[in-house]
Amino acid sequence: MMRRAYLLLPLLLALAGCGDSNVQEVRNWMKEVDAQTQPTVQPLSEPKKFVPFAYAPVEQTDPFNPNKLLTELAKARPGGGLQPDTNRRKEFLEGFPLDAMKMVGTMEKDRQMYGLLQIDRTVYQVRPGQHAGQNFGLITSVSEDAIAVKEIVQDAAGDWVERMSKLELQESKENTK
Repeated sequence: MMRRAYLLLPLLLALAGCGDSNVQEVRNWMKEVDAQTQPTVQPLSEPKKFVPFAYAPVEQTDPFNPNKLLTELAKARPGGGLQPDTNRRKEFLEGFPLDAMKMVGTMEKDRQMYGLLQIDRTVYQVRPGQHAGQNFGLITSVSEDAIAVKEIVQDAAGDWVERMSKLELQESKENTK
């Protein structure tokens, strides 16, 4: 019996804590503070008046017309109308990029200097005036240590510009030993 009394004692103490002891005081205090407190809300400013823009496409240029844009770009191009000749027949060496070509030597035939270009395992003779490379390259000069190539490429704006490249003589491994 005593044992039951000890078990019920904590239960009775827990239930006593749930009583309405000081809750009424807190509720009265909250009502007082709520009655005395006045909220301060700043008024919103008036919204700005929207004035729509009336676009008259008949009187002005349509900014989204691609034909008008291309016409204006063509007028403003500083390239002077430089373009590659796409109607001429391509030469054999125009099928390879310049970085796949290696200058391996020179030779002179009939007082004309020829450059020797190696592509894969084949060696080709080239002279000024011939075309080489995939960017409309024209060989402008051949010297003992380099072949100069003038390429016509498009820049970021789409204009055709000239770019000078040089294929320099590659020292063979047999000569360095």
